[in-house]
Amino acid sequence: MFPEPAEGINSAKMNDVELAPISTPRPIPGLVEVFTGNGKGKTTAALGIAIRALGHGLKVHIVFFMKGEFPYGEQKVLSQLQGLSFERFGSLEFVDPCHVKEEEKLQARQALEAARKSLSAGLYDVVILDEVLVASAWGLVGVDDVARLIREKPERIDLVLTGRYADPGLLELADLVTEMKEVKHPYKKGQLSRQGIDF
Repeated sequence: MFPEPAEGINSAKMNDVELAPISTPRPIPGLVEVFTGNGKGKTTAALGIAIRALGHGLKVHIVFFMKGEFPYGEQKVLSQLQGLSFERFGSLEFVDPCHVKEEEKLQARQALEAARKSLSAGLYDVVILDEVLVASAWGLVGVDDVARLIREKPERIDLVLTGRYADPGLLELADLVTEMKEVKHPYKKGQLSRQGIDF
């Protein structure tokens, strides 16, 4: 049980809180935000932005690269959230960067086109491209094509890109770059991914 707030403190119990409506028109410009690095938490950080945006009445669209039909737990929840939509591309199998298949390249190109359409549709305040940085690093889509997408982004939209191996040129175009650094990871002790926690 949390203690009651002291007298004079402007606070309220969470079930009594009502969020103030977002200002209209929305403040601009939107930013380009990158979450990269070899540490865990890149997609998680992007989804945190999505949840916060929804809480203020903004519209969010997510394009998942290279995640296809894999049963990620977060997608089940995302499908139930009002104001959020997503598309996923790729196969059930993980991509082997040494042996990229033509179908995998096709799926990634389709994902990039879906991203372009979502940015130009005028329907969203936040667009998230999950794992697009890996897709470009492994040659599934061109780095230049991702850079063009960033440059052509409408001013008012926040664009979030995630994934390892971010190209330096893409980092240069970003307004915010966070690098997740692996310090310790249970995988190295043989711990497999855990359903409900890691996917």
